[in-house]
Amino acid sequence: MELRLVGKNALVTGGSRGIGRAIVLALAKAGATVVTCYRQEGEAAASLARELKEIGGEHALIRADVGTAEGVELLLRECGNRFETLDVLVNNAGVISQVPFAQLPFEEWERVVATNLTGPFMVISKALPLLGEGSSVITIGSRGAMAGIPLRGHYTASKAGLVGLTRSLCKEFGGRGIRFNVIAPGVIDTSEPDELTDEQRAQYNERYLRMMALGRFGRPDEIAGAALFLASELSSYVNGETLHVDGGV
Repeated sequence: MELRLVGKNALVTGGSRGIGRAIVLALAKAGATVVTCYRQEGEAAASLARELKEIGGEHALIRADVGTAEGVELLLRECGNRFETLDVLVNNAGVISQVPFAQLPFEEWERVVATNLTGPFMVISKALPLLGEGSSVITIGSRGAMAGIPLRGHYTASKAGLVGLTRSLCKEFGGRGIRFNVIAPGVIDTSEPDELTDEQRAQYNERYLRMMALGRFGRPDEIAGAALFLASELSSYVNGETLHVDGGV
């Protein structure tokens, strides 16, 4: 067995930036045909389209917000038009914010849970007709779901919910040969070099680096490597698991 996905069809939500972008590119380079989505027009989506064109293949970028039923309908309709089967589904789209729990507005709780938890529910539900024997569903969770993160009660709750959903689905659909797993990243450096000032970067490093047994932040491509493993036959007996990729937090 090897890590090649030639002839496989994949859907990755939220694929224009960070971890999602790395997963899209890794799957495409491994030979899969990839459909991904993004919420806003801009250089991130445009540059991803250029990179995918350089790799080659019939890849597609769809503008769709999977935090809404309409966005999910649009995205899965496009997948159904392109694919008879879906071999790999990666639920990556997510949002995050920091708000003290005592000041957390219901609207912000609802926004984060709708995208991070309800979104994957809707995507998986609509993708079921395309999933079958050998399909792998990968959901991007968070190490914080197990550890807990102050000021992110809404975020960690949504990510913890993904673990329970995955455990239930792996048992409900295991008989059909569909696998469900979670990747739980630690602190991954997805920022552009100019997004933080030197002072902000120093504060960020001081806060998080001491937590890492490896003494560094993770890279998006290291999460993509775990996704490739779960998408391939190398993980054919891995089901219902949460794979922590966190450098030893």
